[in-house]
Amino acid sequence: MTEPFTRDDLDEVAGLVGSSWRTGLDRDWTAPAGTLRWSCAKTADHTVDAVLAVAVFLASRKQDGYPDWGWGELTMGADPRPGDLVEALATVSRILSAVIAMAEPEARAVIWRRPQVETRPAADFAARGALELILHGHDVCAGLGIGFEPPAGLCGRLRDHTRGWPHWSTPGWSEPPETGDPWSDLLSGAGRRRTG
Repeated sequence: MTEPFTRDDLDEVAGLVGSSWRTGLDRDWTAPAGTLRWSCAKTADHTVDAVLAVAVFLASRKQDGYPDWGWGELTMGADPRPGDLVEALATVSRILSAVIAMAEPEARAVIWRRPQVETRPAADFAARGALELILHGHDVCAGLGIGFEPPAGLCGRLRDHTRGWPHWSTPGWSEPPETGDPWSDLLSGAGRRRTG
């Protein structure tokens, strides 16, 4: 078994995704994001929202469900500029990392609510946010025609840390295989394939 996925790993994933997206600022962000129906811009906007949501879940310390005080979905509007999306992604990734770093050792919060509400320690929120980052980072890069190849060790730690999580039972997804190519394993588990 590999080492646990850490906050430093989350920071690395965020940096990889941000720098990859930055190389495509002059490309067509209205193109479909890989095999998704959403555009690259909408997928990037969703990623910003999803990563911030994970930070809010942990910061709330709620034990019975997601925060219900109406923070709603973050959106950058109908036609966000690619540079603003890259900047927003870096910002929310730093927020999540800081919330994890500041959590007390015994801190727990709801990490997901389907198929049932489940709380987890702060360390698991790094992997939760990184799944959003790495998979949607891939989607946007695929749509922009940019290569995206995260390091095998990083992908192996994320794959192993999230083994058995309910995300892998989402329709069209399955538990990632365990081969010598952990990036392909993650993509395969999430119903995606390597591009470029």
